[in-house]
Amino acid sequence: MNDSKLMTRAADNIRILTAAMVEKAKSGHPGGAMGGADFVNVLYSEFMIYDPENPYWEGRDRFFLDPGHMSPMLYSVLTLAGKYSIDDLKSFRQWGSPCPGHPELDVARGIENTSGPLGQGHCYAVGAAIAAKFLAARLGDEIMDQTIYAYISDGGMQEEISQGAGRIAGTLGLSNLVMFYDANEIQLSTTCEEVTNENVAMKYQSWNWKVIDIDGNDPDEIRRALHEAKDEKDRPTIIIGHTVMGKGALRADGTSYEHDCGTHGAPLGGDAYINTIKNLGGDPENPFVIFPEVQAIYDCRRAELKEIMATRRAKKDAWAKANPLLAEKLERFFSGKIPAIDWDAIKQKAGSPTRAGSSTVLSTLSANIENMICASADLCNSDKTDGFLKHTHAFAYHDFTGAFLQAGVAELTMACCCIGMALHGGVIASCGTFFVFSDYMKPALRMAALMELPVKFIWSHDAFRVGEDGPTHQPVEQETQVRLLEKMKNHSGRNSMLVLRPADVEEATQAWKLAMENTSTPTGLIFSRQNVDNLPEGNDYKQAARGAYIVAGSDENPDVTLVASGSEVSTLVAGAALLRQDGVKVRIVSVPSEGLFRSQSKEYQDSVIPAGGKIFGLTAGLSFSMQDLVGLNGKVWGLDYFGYSAPYKVLDEKFGFTAQNVYDQVKQML
Repeated sequence: MNDSKLMTRAADNIRILTAAMVEKAKSGHPGGAMGGADFVNVLYSEFMIYDPENPYWEGRDRFFLDPGHMSPMLYSVLTLAGKYSIDDLKSFRQWGSPCPGHPELDVARGIENTSGPLGQGHCYAVGAAIAAKFLAARLGDEIMDQTIYAYISDGGMQEEISQGAGRIAGTLGLSNLVMFYDANEIQLSTTCEEVTNENVAMKYQSWNWKVIDIDGNDPDEIRRALHEAKDEKDRPTIIIGHTVMGKGALRADGTSYEHDCGTHGAPLGGDAYINTIKNLGGDPENPFVIFPEVQAIYDCRRAELKEIMATRRAKKDAWAKANPLLAEKLERFFSGKIPAIDWDAIKQKAGSPTRAGSSTVLSTLSANIENMICASADLCNSDKTDGFLKHTHAFAYHDFTGAFLQAGVAELTMACCCIGMALHGGVIASCGTFFVFSDYMKPALRMAALMELPVKFIWSHDAFRVGEDGPTHQPVEQETQVRLLEKMKNHSGRNSMLVLRPADVEEATQAWKLAMENTSTPTGLIFSRQNVDNLPEGNDYKQAARGAYIVAGSDENPDVTLVASGSEVSTLVAGAALLRQDGVKVRIVSVPSEGLFRSQSKEYQDSVIPAGGKIFGLTAGLSFSMQDLVGLNGKVWGLDYFGYSAPYKVLDEKFGFTAQNVYDQVKQML
């Protein structure tokens, strides 16, 4: 333990580096990072347990930063810890820099999550805490003895997702979760009192959190609060740290620049910057310096961590020797590999809704994959994720022996919790809701795609055939929105999301197989509410792995190729029967994933959908979403308007999703 004066000196070092990074980049947010420097300094120099030699050690503590604009604070403290260089800090916000404006997932450097939209980051921490409890229930507390730390600002506190995160963490009793709330009461354009008057402490107490209120710039109070939080065995803890925005900042005239919105989102600039660096004990001509006494603190901590890790490794070795099967599980869980599944043995009921087909697969997965977690937003009996419950049970207060998260009506929170589980590692995360509610999840989908996390997103009620629930519950544009991520490339050059909409229950099995084999990106699985006829006999469903394949009428030179995904494929099959009566040679193509299809060779693509041939596309979504598949010579029958409330078979007739209309449209085109 270091004295308060030395700890403040170290925090001032972080503040100097923070202000200098923003000044050099001529871009950034210095104020909040300067105010939070005291907390991260105490946390990293005295509390965070990680392996300096192996950043991927599964039992490490994890720190999730919610306000990504406070990245200079995190980069600076990680530089003190030896994860970044001074030159790295000098390249802040520049092309190719390891220090982007908002931190991006980089476990090797100590960055546990990509920080972006406020509110998501601390929800990832909730998911990671769930994953840690889940793994401890299977492997033992002595191996997964870790603390998940989160850092949230006033903005993240105001984002609605915070309510869901707080509720779930308290309901489950996540005693391994410690969150620091940087309550500086200053926002980007105003003060907090102008936008909220809530009592944060009472709010979290009502959610069953332990609440500790401190001076967030006092290292002694921070240390005491962290010890108290670590000792808490029943509840998550929030430390409300009252901090000073822009702590140590001086204006050009030498007056205090603290508690001012002006320090929030722009460089200090000119004499204000010079005065601030001097006030904090730095040299404005050479601010990128680690003070020797500060370096000594972190050198000492590194030595302590090496001793801690030597003890932990010996403990793990003894545990592995005494528990070889558990040791094998630990290795397998964190490898991301899944046990062999006999996909061919899964028996589906022909003509069922594809959501029922998904349920059948989920039942098999719950029986065979010990480290899979499934969640649902209060819809498991309708989105049919309850198939997973056939071999497990839901989490409960201090009970993580099950593998199902009843998330309540909170789609975004649920999705972000699953992202946090994936970030923690060791678990396979999946979650379900109605497809129309993917609108609530879009910010999380984007972040999962950006971080290349293999979360499985399960959506049922895929189209207007929700029927009587009406246009509020009938997805139209949602598939187009989700498939945009399928068309985007991530930083690894892959399609940033795999999206699969199976044509029948057998194709649903193949879709799940592809989802489970996809360990590089998130997967979206889109299933029907209504019964769907099976595709014609003899269909090779394994070809679904190629994204699109011929399912019927594979004439060598078809007069027309009919293209669809999901429920509409069976409508094409019925329409093709009428066309064949007129002697029209028809080919039918199921396209569960255009992204996968476009990754195939040009020769294969042309062999399935002939270039320059007559093509008719049918989609229950926006018609232009199929335009790339159909081409200039083709025609798409889609839904370019909101739905209406009526039984789904009536809507099929009214909207033209019938065999007869397929026949009529193709005849007109030919």
